[in-house]
Amino acid sequence: MGAVGAIVALLFVLFLVLGVYATVKVARAAKRGVDRTILEARRTVEDTTLRAKSFAQVGTAGELAQLRLSLRTSMRSTQDVLHAGVAEDASLKESLELFDRLSVHGHELDDELRRLERDPDKAALAERLPDLRERTAQITKAADSLRWSARDRARKFASDDLDSLSTQIDMEAGALRHWTTEPAPAQAPPAWPEPEPAPGKDAEQTWSDPSGSDRAARAQEPTQPAIDPPAPRPAYPWEKKTKPESTT
Repeated sequence: MGAVGAIVALLFVLFLVLGVYATVKVARAAKRGVDRTILEARRTVEDTTLRAKSFAQVGTAGELAQLRLSLRTSMRSTQDVLHAGVAEDASLKESLELFDRLSVHGHELDDELRRLERDPDKAALAERLPDLRERTAQITKAADSLRWSARDRARKFASDDLDSLSTQIDMEAGALRHWTTEPAPAQAPPAWPEPEPAPGKDAEQTWSDPSGSDRAARAQEPTQPAIDPPAPRPAYPWEKKTKPESTT
């Protein structure tokens, strides 16, 4: 009984540990989902605010908002394309690593632009605008290059696969439409049976010339009269003897 109780207690502890582990996993997954949702909502709000500032405000403040909006839009679009493509094309891992290094510079620039939005010294800000424009253009150009290269690669693979699939479908369709039966090959006429050789002669002499050996054989056969001579006429007792004719 003690052993059974120990086994039951061990199973209970095991189930309890598994339950706690599953609960922690679910809680962490739910937390990540909530954090992701909050982050997306915060980005959406911030992008909407930047878009409104870029249209509503003029001067330095409006241009800073436009730079931030352009930078964030380009970086986010490239990130989505690369993360979606690397799952199907492993060669994009190197591009994704380059984008991660580019993202470090992008985040630094975005943080700097955010701080400059609240800077009251508009004159100093105007002096730094050319450098900020150049850095923003350099980062967005690199991000756009990675994004469009990944899209062109995916489109090329899809086009090649579509061409190959279309060729296979055309071949299969042609095979399915080929329902006519092939005409039966013309059979050769049966060979003439070889004539049987005459008794006592070789088969090679079947078609021999009668003027040759056959004519000699026929000459050696005894000749028979065509019509038998008539037998002597019988004499009857009532017939008179014929008188010899007188010569005088």
